[in-house]
Amino acid sequence: MLLLTSRDNPNIKNVVKLKKNARFRKQTGSFIAEGLRVCVDAMLSNAQIEALFVTNQALEKYAEQIDKLASYSVKSFTLAPELFELISDTETPQGVLCVIKTLDKTLQFGKINNGGKYLALDNVQDPSNLGTILRSAEAFGISGIILSSDCCDIYSPKVVRGSMGAIFRLPFMVCDSIRAFLEDNPQLDSYAAVVDSSADKITELSFCDSCVAIIGNEGNGIKKETLEACSHRFTIPMAGNAESLNASVAASIIIWEMIK
Repeated sequence: MLLLTSRDNPNIKNVVKLKKNARFRKQTGSFIAEGLRVCVDAMLSNAQIEALFVTNQALEKYAEQIDKLASYSVKSFTLAPELFELISDTETPQGVLCVIKTLDKTLQFGKINNGGKYLALDNVQDPSNLGTILRSAEAFGISGIILSSDCCDIYSPKVVRGSMGAIFRLPFMVCDSIRAFLEDNPQLDSYAAVVDSSADKITELSFCDSCVAIIGNEGNGIKKETLEACSHRFTIPMAGNAESLNASVAASIIIWEMIK
């Protein structure tokens, strides 16, 4: 491993930009994953790790796992804790971070015409919500996630960390709009989640084996153009005075109802 000692080192500057800038992540085709478990998940999922950054403390504590990561990575570096804090996106860094090549998930959607149960996200903006949704979708066996291009960046550090490795294993695709996706895939029965007491109750629905459920923006819900393209509308019945649910909570309930 090479030792890095300066904050002006190009490798350090590159990671800082990847951490902060979605446009730079897109331009370079790279993103960061922080934490031992997430980095190991990336390796086990055959993601291309371009660089590994670890502190000496982490190297001593997780010697066996980091040795495997270093052997797998194209480059590997050690650095002092105060330098690691510059590239870290957490309050209490574990001392392990990887730069990973953007994942090519296109081929994983090659069988969409043969059915499957999918979740589509229409302008979901909160990285914490998106990370949790990915985690729930993988846990319950959803076939894949479709994101509109105006969703928050799926490669943001918070999404990657919150997904707990699901981002490496779960098929996903980003499209111009959910409406366009629905129009391109008429074989999928489409269900829009709405806050409307007149809509069908999700507990009374039977999701077919070739369908997609759509969840909208945290504040504004599903876009009008998307709603117009959907076959069905449904709501999650609630007791009490709550008007709506957090997007990730709603998604978990919807996913459960879809696959049960």
